[in-house]
Amino acid sequence: MSKINRIKEQIQFCIRGELWEKLLPLLEQLHPADIADVIEYAPDDIQNQIFDLLDDETKADVLSELDDTTEAEILEELTVEQISDIAEEMAPDDAADMLAELDKKRSEEVLELMEDEDSKEVRGLLRYDEDTAGGIMTTDFVALQSSKTAQEALDHIGSLDLDEPIYSAYITDTDDKLLGHVQLWQLIKAENRQKTLGELAEGDLFSAHHDTDQEEVAQTMSKYDLSSLPVIDEVGKLVGRITIDDMVDVLEEEASEDIFKLAGSDDAELEDPSPLASCKARLPWLLVTLGTGFVTSMILKGFMHSITTMEVLALSFFVPIVMGMGGNTGIQSATLIIRGLALGSFNPNSLHRLLLREMATGMLMGIICGSVIGVWARFVIGGSTAFPASLLAVSVGLALFTAMMFAAIFGAAVPLILNRLKIDPAVASGPFVSASNDIFALLIYYGVTFLMISSLSA
Repeated sequence: MSKINRIKEQIQFCIRGELWEKLLPLLEQLHPADIADVIEYAPDDIQNQIFDLLDDETKADVLSELDDTTEAEILEELTVEQISDIAEEMAPDDAADMLAELDKKRSEEVLELMEDEDSKEVRGLLRYDEDTAGGIMTTDFVALQSSKTAQEALDHIGSLDLDEPIYSAYITDTDDKLLGHVQLWQLIKAENRQKTLGELAEGDLFSAHHDTDQEEVAQTMSKYDLSSLPVIDEVGKLVGRITIDDMVDVLEEEASEDIFKLAGSDDAELEDPSPLASCKARLPWLLVTLGTGFVTSMILKGFMHSITTMEVLALSFFVPIVMGMGGNTGIQSATLIIRGLALGSFNPNSLHRLLLREMATGMLMGIICGSVIGVWARFVIGGSTAFPASLLAVSVGLALFTAMMFAAIFGAAVPLILNRLKIDPAVASGPFVSASNDIFALLIYYGVTFLMISSLSA
């Protein structure tokens, strides 16, 4: 058992025994993220009691690690004076995130109580949309004129009180427009101490506009392995930077959002555990699926009037298989495309090749699965029908082949079309592809078998 787990067990023992005087020394041995875990898993009525044991600096770090629901419950019990003291210990971006969770009146009261410089920085961040580069950036950065020497830059950096670690200094002109950057390891080299930052600067610097979507920012930082990314305004003026720790949070948030949407839900379920909230999130797409059932039942009813009862009965054995295989094939294709779009790994000029590849994949899988189900269908149907069992078995296999090939193309095309229309592909792809494939798979299945049986009857 690790040291952290042993400490957490001792903490749980203290909580159960209400040994509050022994709890603080144990908490002080943990990282803020682990303290946040302790608070989140503690009973609701003592979460604030544990939080109150901490000093303001630790409270600031712990609040940044708490999930949204627990953070909101903690803040609800604090006075505006207490929140103000904690906010001043936070990095500007974390303070802005915290105040954004409060109602507007209470947030304004906290800002009024903060030091003028801290309040100004946080107000500046609050004006940006939360899902943009401006909304996730921090104003805690180092910007220097290109005329300064490396030694002067080091002296200046050493005098700063920074809340976030830095790995490079940004170079700006007299109008604060971003020109480039210098990595810290270049500044500390003895032979560079008397060189100007203009001589040492690297000009091929990536940056993000303040209203760039956070997902695009994440793709840029991931692609180029950046530990931080400068943020500029409309005229190229440096206004902040995005750090890697915030980007990890963004990647987790975006991935979770896509997973929820694929399942026909959203992350509001995690924040509000009530059955009513869960029902509200899930029910719309379930109603879509129910509507699909109405359509498929009408297709089945129409098919029953077209051929004899025994053929309908025999062919109905394989309806769940055809619908299930078509649905799964479509979801596989959709998931692959959605993930590729999220990572920006597709060339917009070669999307037709992507669709052709999915069609070929669907055909290959359809041939294999269609052959297998055809053999099985011949065995299951036996000799109980007026038409040859072999013919019905071939129609089942051919129908499954066609349904899987269509589902692969359809599952790939839907997210691409939605993306082209500037709609998040994950919003509708999962439930939409599944529901649509059920209908099309059934139409294909009965269409193929009806055509084969009709041709023999003629």
